[in-house]
Amino acid sequence: WDAKGVVAAIKAGNGKAMVKTVSGGTLTLMLDGDKVLVQDEMGSAGTVTIADVFQKNGVIHVVDKVLLPK
Repeated sequence: WDAKGVVAAIKAGNGKAMVKTVSGGTLTLMLDGDKVLVQDEMGSAGTVTIADVFQKNGVIHVVDKVLLPK
């Protein structure tokens, strides 16, 4: 999803969007004002600092923290 799609999914989920990772884990997306937060299954959350880096195989969003699987 691009940033606009991420925000739309969060708003549609009443403040949270749950997304599956390639390895089968779950990330929780939330808003903090106008910033998008990404929380891993361990409860650690990072803020998207650079959004919408479009590549041939998808979209990259840079997060300011390392997120780990459960």
